[in-house]
Amino acid sequence: MVSRSLGKWNIHRKAELDQMESAHGLTGGTSRGRRYATEQINHAYAMLLSSQFQGFCRDLHSEAVDHVVTHFSGGNGASASLLRANLVWGRRLDRGNPNPGNLGSDFNRLGIDFWDQVKSAHAWSQRRKDRLEMLNEWRNAIAHQDFSNVRQPLHLNDVRAWRTACNGLARTFDRVLSRHLTAIVGAQPW
Repeated sequence: MVSRSLGKWNIHRKAELDQMESAHGLTGGTSRGRRYATEQINHAYAMLLSSQFQGFCRDLHSEAVDHVVTHFSGGNGASASLLRANLVWGRRLDRGNPNPGNLGSDFNRLGIDFWDQVKSAHAWSQRRKDRLEMLNEWRNAIAHQDFSNVRQPLHLNDVRAWRTACNGLARTFDRVLSRHLTAIVGAQPW
């Protein structure tokens, strides 16, 4: 079984990303305008991918927090509110990019050495983490219109590679958190 967050990533978020991929394919021709138009679509696709992955990670964090709060608050509303507030206070995914540092900071609050566990869970995790970092570098370059720190131009295959990395990370994050939460709470979260 997978988390609701991963289910949403695999269905709803995937559908939105697929629409962007389709838009890229619908941009026809071989003239100079086509290359410019597809480059702009690649930029939009990278931004959408980053935002969708951030949404997934934030949803997964919230789902994990809910599981912890449910099991450790003892049904006490005040305790639950206090615990939840502390686990999401200053959550970086609420205002920052889904970069490895922000992800580690937020998920480590759940008592896990997040990236060590992710790397241990799958042999390709470090490579996927590196690709996530590159996606975030491009996301910032596009958002701030400062391309001095990225290799240009951005190609569709770059975004596809980042999407593949995000897919792998999403599955790994889901498994790692499920194991961790089961161990600390004594009940499977999903």
